[in-house]
Amino acid sequence: MKALLISLASGLLTLGGLHAQTAATTTTTVTTSSGTLHQYTPGSTFVVKETSGPVTYTYGPEVVYATSGGTVLTPEQVQARIRVGLPVRVEYANQGDTRVIRRVLVEDDDDEVEIEVDD
Repeated sequence: MKALLISLASGLLTLGGLHAQTAATTTTTVTTSSGTLHQYTPGSTFVVKETSGPVTYTYGPEVVYATSGGTVLTPEQVQARIRVGLPVRVEYANQGDTRVIRRVLVEDDDDEVEIEVDD
């Protein structure tokens, strides 16, 4: 009886190993594009005016907003900084004909140039 149980357990482990070996892998290519934010409604509309014209993006399940230096923005910072006319870089993955946003990059505050005006 013990030998039968050991044989069954061994067979199940072998089948499990074969199933794991045949599992498919998928590769997602992330592309970066840049332009000026043309239309923006949080969570719904994200259109970037690129050199080829306006391009519409779809929000992915988890969109990360960050500075060009890599600092991830909090929801409050996103609300304060993301606006129409802002230069952005968009990292996205194609799903069919749809561009799905993964990450939006904006300039660091340190990148902004202050202009002094003499009175």
